[in-house]
Amino acid sequence: MSLLRRLRQEVLFARQRIYRAGSPTPLEKLELPDFTGEIWVKREDVSPIKAYKWRGAFNRMAVMTAEEAAAGVVTASAGNHAQGVALAAGLLGVDADIFMPSTTPAVKQNAVRRLGGDRVQIHLSGDAYDDSVHAANHFASQSGATIVHAYDDLHVMAGQGTLADEVVMSGQGPFDVAFLQIGGGGMAAGVACWLRTFWPNIKLIGVEGVDQASMKAAFAAGSPVRLDNIDIFCDGSAVRQAGALPFEICHELLDDIITVTNKEVSEAIRVMWEGLRAIPEPAGAMGLAGALQCKASLAGKRCLTVLCGANLDFSKLALIAETASSGLQSRYFLRINIPEIPGSMLHLLDDVLADVSINDFLYGKTDPQEAWPIFGIDSTPERFAEITEKLNTSGYRWGNVTGSEDIEFRAIPCHAELLSHPLFLKLEFYERPGALHDFLSETIRGRANFCYFNYRYTGERIGRALIGLEFSDRTQHEEFLAWLPPSGKGYRHCRPVPASVVERMI
Repeated sequence: MSLLRRLRQEVLFARQRIYRAGSPTPLEKLELPDFTGEIWVKREDVSPIKAYKWRGAFNRMAVMTAEEAAAGVVTASAGNHAQGVALAAGLLGVDADIFMPSTTPAVKQNAVRRLGGDRVQIHLSGDAYDDSVHAANHFASQSGATIVHAYDDLHVMAGQGTLADEVVMSGQGPFDVAFLQIGGGGMAAGVACWLRTFWPNIKLIGVEGVDQASMKAAFAAGSPVRLDNIDIFCDGSAVRQAGALPFEICHELLDDIITVTNKEVSEAIRVMWEGLRAIPEPAGAMGLAGALQCKASLAGKRCLTVLCGANLDFSKLALIAETASSGLQSRYFLRINIPEIPGSMLHLLDDVLADVSINDFLYGKTDPQEAWPIFGIDSTPERFAEITEKLNTSGYRWGNVTGSEDIEFRAIPCHAELLSHPLFLKLEFYERPGALHDFLSETIRGRANFCYFNYRYTGERIGRALIGLEFSDRTQHEEFLAWLPPSGKGYRHCRPVPASVVERMI
């Protein structure tokens, strides 16, 4: 019997086992503006472990012999498979040793402990999934424990395939195309097998991260190959080498494999939040990222995606929000040259950037004659071209520094020896169009010169900035400080930064 037929048969058997561990998950339609087709999302984020991996892990462990169960199981996982094994271990009364990379988010480690209780023991090993695999294999050879592989196993793939069975049974089909994310390939193999069985004409698209495309590399080489370096932004799919069994199935069934960037994944997370009020982990949004990438060719078609996991480390939300674009807009950073004289910054804002929403503002005085403030703006490519053309027409020198390391790490140089009687202020202003400009124009214009500015939009109703001003003499400095209202037009609060803090800054 071929591997594909065996897998199809095992999906049937898995349907009889896995619902001891969980219930079917919903299939929801995602409404997208200006899209004539349909995108449906299989919500594995509401499963017992907030990811689909419970299916394959329980199915594999449910068929163990009494001898295998007595010896215990061992597995390696970046997080979600570990939770599936922990859930099954608790339900089946089997001891499990689970090897996880030391970089595994705490939310996943804590979930493993909660689900498995005293049946599981976590071993943090290495920095990547493959390091944990090596350690788990060594442990198995020494202990005799049964290896429950995360994806390169027939029963595991069959368990994952049950999510496709629920799609078929939902009555919402058939679908024209399915976008299936790939790590090791277990889910893509099991789901593709079942969807193609019932809907022979469905187009099956694998989706991988652009810097972790192990299955795409395997397709090119004719067999699984090991990637030297992989990106771990999508940590749930960060696998150096696709599984041998998933490769065989995917190579036979997938019509194409596409790759998506971290930015596209972050954008897909934003879309899911706005459309479903769901926040997937990055790997959980890769399928939708693929669909959004292909949106122009999907008009009038019915598309299936899988939200395969939502075990997101909360601290990663800020990075995701920063990486995602704002609708059709992207974040651009412009470095613009102006004279280092009072009023020149405000003149630039009034002249070129008056109607531009500034979401980031970085500047530190480094030259007595010239200033190079950096402005972060959200814009469409067309609008960005208009802004840069206006800069050219107005005679400004400028550079596009989007993606530069100094921007990424917010490196803001400021030479203390160039500052004349500086005053640093912490400013809180209302996040509305024109509020920051009102403060600068009404409070600063004609009274001081900028020597430092650090502001980033955070999504709050209140914006916060650290600004530096300089004055021609000490008297002017003291008079301004005595006059400065603690609140005023466009701003909620403004206060001097303590001298001890300023001493550390400059």
